[in-house]
Amino acid sequence: MIKEQTEVVICLGSSCFARGNKQMVQIIKKFLEDNNLMHKIKFRGKHCFGNCENGPSIMIGQKRFEHLDPESVLVILERELL
Repeated sequence: MIKEQTEVVICLGSSCFARGNKQMVQIIKKFLEDNNLMHKIKFRGKHCFGNCENGPSIMIGQKRFEHLDPESVLVILERELL
């Protein structure tokens, strides 16, 4: 049975981008590479999630994670993807 790839989507709207998602893109890419997950995870950006006041934000599958910083995004990635 073929399992669909898990999708990680990062908000690239101007508010989230200004609040740190530019740095988060690099952190997530490095995490995926370091943990050999590039073939299992579809990582992409989306223009806006529509909750700008709660950014920076990412989605993993159907779960949204908000108010992120570099430390919290790594904790979430480890918990959700490993």
